[in-house]
This record gives sequence, C-alpha cells and structure tokens, in this order.
Amino acid sequence: VSFSPLFLSFERVYIVTWNVGSAVPPDDITSLFGPNVSDGSVDMFIIGLQEVNSMINKRLKDVLFSDQWSELCMDTLSPFGYVLVASQRMQGVLLLVFSKFCHLPFLRGVQTESTRTGLGGYWGNKGGVSARMTIFGHPVCFLNCHLPAHMRNLEQRMEDFESILQQQQFDGGTATGVLDHDVVFWFGDLNFRIEDYDIHVVKSAIDSNKLPLLLERDQLNMAKNTESILEGFNEGPLKFPPTYKFDVGTHTYDTSAKKRKPAWTDRILWRLRRTGSPVPSHNAALQRGLTSWLGGATKVTQRVYRSHMGYTISDHKPVSAVFSLHVREYFTHLLKYTVNEWCKVSDATVRLAFASTYQRSSWDWVAIYKVGFRHHKDYQAYIWAKGEHLTQVTFSEEDMPRDDCEYMLGYYSNNMNSIVGLSTPIQVRKVRRQKETISLLHL
Repeated sequence: VSFSPLFLSFERVYIVTWNVGSAVPPDDITSLFGPNVSDGSVDMFIIGLQEVNSMINKRLKDVLFSDQWSELCMDTLSPFGYVLVASQRMQGVLLLVFSKFCHLPFLRGVQTESTRTGLGGYWGNKGGVSARMTIFGHPVCFLNCHLPAHMRNLEQRMEDFESILQQQQFDGGTATGVLDHDVVFWFGDLNFRIEDYDIHVVKSAIDSNKLPLLLERDQLNMAKNTESILEGFNEGPLKFPPTYKFDVGTHTYDTSAKKRKPAWTDRILWRLRRTGSPVPSHNAALQRGLTSWLGGATKVTQRVYRSHMGYTISDHKPVSAVFSLHVREYFTHLLKYTVNEWCKVSDATVRLAFASTYQRSSWDWVAIYKVGFRHHKDYQAYIWAKGEHLTQVTFSEEDMPRDDCEYMLGYYSNNMNSIVGLSTPIQVRKVRRQKETISLLHL
C-alpha cells in the first residue's frame, strides 16, 4: 500500500462567539453560519458560547444527555458534512469545533483545557476553555473566554487572561502552551467597555454611525498599546455597532434602570507565533488587508467580521468572523483501508495498512459510521483494533447495519484523540440474516 504524500488544502475557518444569556436555543440557527453553509466552502466551524444555562438541575440533565446548544449545532451542521471534532464545557462556557469529514484524518493530537477564574479560580462562571490540534501538521489553538464584567475591571480582565494563558498546558509536541501554537484564535465575551463617554454620547455616535469615535476609547484597542500580553494579537476593523447590551427580545439598547452603556464586549482576534521572520504590527497587518504572516510562509487573512443583529434571545448579539488559513502542502495518510465485496456476513472483514510513523494503541478502534455522522462516538458499531501486528478486523452479524444507506469506516486513534482514517463511502444495498446475501459496493 502506497503512502506517498498528497497535496492537500485547508483554507477557510468560520468562528462564532455568542453570550446566550442562559436562554433556550432558538429553533433555527442556520443563518449564524453564513449564507454558504451548505456549499462546503468552509473547512471548519468553531462555536464559542458563554452563559449557557448552568443551573444545577440543568447541568445534571446535561450530564445524562448532550446539552441543547451542542445538539442544535450538530443537528444544523452534520447534514452539510461537518463532524464535531472537539468540545469542552466549563459551566456556562462552551466550545465546539466542527470540521468537514474529509479533513478528519489530518486533524491530529486533539486536546482540550479549561481554566476557572471566577471567585479567585474556584468558580467556572468566568475563565477560558480551549481546544488544540494540528491541522495538516500546523499546531492551532482555539480559545473561548468569558472575562470579568463592568467598566472598572479592566485590570482584572487582563490578569485573568494572563492567568488562563499560563495555566493551560498541553501534553506532547512542541506547542505545550497556548501561545506556542502557530496560530491562536482568541474569542468570547471579553467584556471590554467604552471609556469616558456617557451613555447618551455612545448611543448618539451609534445612531449617527460615528463608530470610529467610540473605537478610540474602546478598552481593548487601548490596552493593545500598553499590555505586553496582547502583543501580536490582531483584530479586524469593527464596522458593526456594539453587540451589548440589548433589551432581550428587541433591537433596543438597555432601557433598564441600570442603563448599561453599549460596548463591543464580543470579540474575535488571532495571533501568529513569532518565528525567524518578523510578524507585521497590528496596524501594518490591517493596511495589508487584514493579513498576517507566520515566518514568511503561512498566512492568515480575515475575510469577514460581522455581527448577527437579528437574534434577540439574549442581551448580546452573536459575532462571527471568517478566516483564510492558507494551509496547502503535501501530507500523508496514517492508514488505509481495503474493503472487498461482502457476499455474506462472515466476509465482513476490513484490511488495514499503517504508515510506519503511526503509533498504535491497544485502545484504538474501527467503527462503522452512517454518512452524515455527528461525532466520533456516533457509530453504528465498533470493534477494538488490538494487537501490535493487527492487519484486519471482522465485524459480527450483530454489528451489521440494517438501514439501506451510505456508510463509512473510521479508525479512531486513542493517542491522538481523533479519527485518523476514513474509508470512501460504501452503499449498503441489503442487510439480511445469516444465510442471506449482503452486498457492499464501493461508490
């Protein structure tokens, strides 16, 4: 079996952040993922939520069943060929990472982390959750944060962010810390506010579309010039109105007794690891069309940065960004399948060939997935792939799927926490009992 390198391309990453204010999910969030969600042009969707309902009775239910937001995201994206690669929840802070199923074998070393910063680090209502992996060999980290609220807590926000970066450590490889990754995407309800101007000035500037006036006093923009921890983080221009705080169910900024000032609390930034070649400054990156370079080779370009003002279930509006990651290079499979025609149940054998670089585990397994599966445990059946010299596995009659539809075979690596091999789709024409015929034809 040949394991010669293939020329592969991974380009478009779509990130959403939304403080959902403990609300019940709406019936349909398809528009949150852009107008082209169905055409497969996006390689990966990342969803960062804050204030997911974390009441004690709700959390007990979520232990037994997947939470409502995760279910809704999977129901929305899986019909278009996207699979949940990683998820991490810390009370109300939730991170979901979806990928096109064809990329799964090239997303390796998946790990997640969480850091509590509420109540001095004892409570997870504030803090950060992350997921890291290598994408075609490039280590990438996605970090979803919910930082302290209120105008006066700027210093505490910076301290908490630094604490999150220091505490989150990953096993193996060269990228053990968040900032060690080639690319870091940082997003969430970062809670930075607009200083100096009172609420009337802020609302008047919004109504007259004088957003640059407000951006000059945006705490995050100002902090980039003074806080070393923010060095290298880039953000596209904020051409949409502040996404906080609205009266729930409306498009009207806060009219309650508290009268919170509107602010751009919901943000999406990115950072490239410094290498031998200098990384352009924030301003230079913006002047070059929101493009940043990694060592003069890999580049990240922000294509879209927008709010979704139509959603009213929360006092925040969702924010999304689309990035081109420009990962194009030669890469090899770790394993390949050989599946012959299955004329009877006893022939249901899958032959496996492994690349010499693959490190096997006795906890690896091979599974039968229905095309359109939602995550790596959403299998029809699985069988352990034990044995250092294993070259084939055979499924039993009880394992055989009964539905007349397309299936795939997937190999899950325990060491890499990901599916590292997928077969081409196969059509299950008929599935009968032992003495009848089963035909599986390759498409």
